[in-house]
Amino acid sequence: MRKTFNALDISRKVIASRVHEGDICIDATAGRGNDTAYLCGLAGESGKIIAFDIQQEAIDSTAKLLEEKGLSSRAELILGSHTQMDSYAEEGTVSCITFNFGWLPGGDHTVHTMKDTSIEAVKKALRLLKQGGLISMILYYGRDTGFEEKEALLEFVKTIDSAEYSVITVDFSNRPNCPPIPIFILRE
Repeated sequence: MRKTFNALDISRKVIASRVHEGDICIDATAGRGNDTAYLCGLAGESGKIIAFDIQQEAIDSTAKLLEEKGLSSRAELILGSHTQMDSYAEEGTVSCITFNFGWLPGGDHTVHTMKDTSIEAVKKALRLLKQGGLISMILYYGRDTGFEEKEALLEFVKTIDSAEYSVITVDFSNRPNCPPIPIFILRE
């Protein structure tokens, strides 16, 4: 049975409070395209969404979903690393950047995000955010992958300058089996 209050629900509510018509947003881990499509809907026809993934399967899946929803014209899909995001957007211009760290849903768990490139991408994301902008991250970990990345990211966010950013980490303390961890970073 699906929990009625989960990491994705929390993330969507927070994102919806920050993204408006005409905004520039980045989906740093396109995956199956659900966040890309969600951001396209929030930012509207005048918005711009840039989505990254290193797997062709993910880019194809995202393109198909956007086509089905009539949103293809609102997004630019990049087959490449999220560490390249600063080549596609200027500092201080992005309203929201989403990350889902882990593996492609339904995909090969041996292909997953890695701590070093993930932290590098988050550092770049911090610079791209505009005043009032949001980074929404969900850490998926379990089985044989993601624990090292999870610990590294949880430690990294503690070092982010509190004079410029607020960091909120949500912990589902009583849920078994490695529940996802949502983290939100707001640029003050």
